[in-house]
Amino acid sequence: MKVIGIAGEPGCGKSAVARTLAKQEGIVWIDLDRLAWDTYRSGSRTYEELISRFGRGILTSGEIDRSKLGKLVFSNAEGLADLNGIVHPALSERLRSITEEQQALGTKILLVEGALLGVSRHVDYSLFDAIIWLSASRNTRAKRLLRDERVQHLQREFIPSDVADVTMIDAEGSIEKTAERVLATIHSLPDGERST
Repeated sequence: MKVIGIAGEPGCGKSAVARTLAKQEGIVWIDLDRLAWDTYRSGSRTYEELISRFGRGILTSGEIDRSKLGKLVFSNAEGLADLNGIVHPALSERLRSITEEQQALGTKILLVEGALLGVSRHVDYSLFDAIIWLSASRNTRAKRLLRDERVQHLQREFIPSDVADVTMIDAEGSIEKTAERVLATIHSLPDGERST
C-alpha cells in the first residue's frame, strides 16, 4: 500500500482531487484536519492537554470550540507551536493505526489530505511514501474558494518547506485532469516500505 499526502494552499483542489480519486476501487481518502479534530473529543488525552494549556475558555458545552481555540493560537506563534506539539503526536498515532487497518483491508492507495503536510515540522513524515503538493494560481484558488463560499481562506498561504520532500503538481485546469496527474505520479512511485 502507498500512503500519499495531498497538500497545497487553500483552494488548490486538495479535497476535490482526493474525493475524485477515492471513487476508484482500492483508494481511500482521509481528511487529516477532520482526523485532528477527532483527537480533541471530550475525555481524550489531547482534550485534557489542550484545556490544561489554553484553559476552559476554549470550551462550549463541554467540547473544544474551534473558533475560540483558533483565536488563541492563530495570532500567537507560541500558542500555535503548543497546539501542534499537543495535537500532532496524537494525530500521528491515529494515522499509524488507520494505515495498519487499511493495509489489512487491502487498500492500494491511502490518500491523506492535509493543508500543513510539507509545511509543518510536527508531522511524522515517516508515515508517508510521498507528499504531493498541488499548486494553482491565486486567481484559480480565489475562484474555487468563492464558488465554495470559503474566500476568507485565500489569505492563508503556505509554501512547502524543507521539512519533507514534496512532488509539485500543477492544479490549474479541471479537477479531473489534476486527479489524473496525481494518480500518474502515484503510480510512478516505487513500491517501498515506509519506516513506520
